[in-house]
Amino acid sequence: MRRRYSLRFYLAGAVAARAGDEMSGPALMLAGFAVAGSTVEASALLAGITVSAAVGGPVLGVLLDRAGRPGRLLAGALVMYAAGLGVILVGLARLLFAVIMVIAVVTGLLGPALSGGWTAQLPRVVLGDHLQRANAFDAMTFSVASLAGPALAGGVAEVLGAPSAVVVSVVLIALALPAAWRLPAPPGRARGAHTTSVISDLAAGIRIIVARPSLARATLASIVSCVSQGMLTACIPLLGERVLGGAGRGAVLLSCTAVSALVANAVLAWFPRAVAPDTIIWTSALVQAVALALATTGSPMALIVAVLIAGAGEGPQLTALLAVRHREAPEPLRGQVFTTGASLKITGFALGAAVAGPMATCSLPGALALAAGAAALAALGFFAIPSGAADRGVRRLAVVGEASARSARSAPGCRSLPKS
Repeated sequence: MRRRYSLRFYLAGAVAARAGDEMSGPALMLAGFAVAGSTVEASALLAGITVSAAVGGPVLGVLLDRAGRPGRLLAGALVMYAAGLGVILVGLARLLFAVIMVIAVVTGLLGPALSGGWTAQLPRVVLGDHLQRANAFDAMTFSVASLAGPALAGGVAEVLGAPSAVVVSVVLIALALPAAWRLPAPPGRARGAHTTSVISDLAAGIRIIVARPSLARATLASIVSCVSQGMLTACIPLLGERVLGGAGRGAVLLSCTAVSALVANAVLAWFPRAVAPDTIIWTSALVQAVALALATTGSPMALIVAVLIAGAGEGPQLTALLAVRHREAPEPLRGQVFTTGASLKITGFALGAAVAGPMATCSLPGALALAAGAAALAALGFFAIPSGAADRGVRRLAVVGEASARSARSAPGCRSLPKS
């Protein structure tokens, strides 16, 4: 199976799934507004389908790590996510909005499957020295999706109606199913090899993120950077209205950011070893801080340059973050590291948007300045974790992990577990 599964097949599935995911949020907002006629209910739908990712991500990661064929579990998660979108669409005109919100929250539990859960499988597709370049291409799928998804949602809604935009997002997610189903199985994993509980595995996944210095620093910096990015996104409509002459033109700014991130990641894909990923993470945060500070000037040209610079920071930072996760995540906890990290980033983004939204109406430059400060804080946060204490934590975890592995190997009917 490993030989028949190509990187192109993986990337095609990732683009389809992530484009459908990026399309689903705006499409749901447009559909909610079209049916209910309320911007409050429309935005509540988007919040409902994203807020539960913080809970669903770690649990989904544990299940992926324990699965003998994680690709099939991933495919099942995609089916349920797509089905949830369909139920929301059908129920908008037939069910109480409170019921729709519950469905949205439950559906959102599976959201990390389309981001961290998918990327966690990459080392089983590409091995050895080719992983760094493949990781850059994988990060590019996020940029492609963030560029294509909202544009497709708006275009389809304009031509065929808002409900059709939700249907197209469901179709895109469904197109990723063959690539997910056929993902290679982890080598040496046996059914029933886990002797620990799901709760203890959840705790182990969180501990490994905190205990490994590089992983902890990268995770903290990425979360705070996402707070900054959420603040910028909340300011986009007002920036479009006050600087570019129309709130709808704010979408152009997001497109500029996505294109810039895509180009920057394409360069990294050709020169994957030019700069260490740990260095890229904190320097990219500083690049974003400079970009946001430039955006406070209020000049249209400066604003466009600022969002282009911001994208040039966001894209490489994501690539570097994924590289650090691939390097630091032990095989038995790989899914947890990726899905938990993705969940925390989503939460950080939502927090930033929630803070900056009301503030931007009072002072748009103040909100942008706060976002710049958050990006600078992300760079400082990278160096805030002392390496000595973290290294001791790693050694303790190594001892515990080895003991758990010996216990699992000695259990009846269990074959050897993969080494971390």
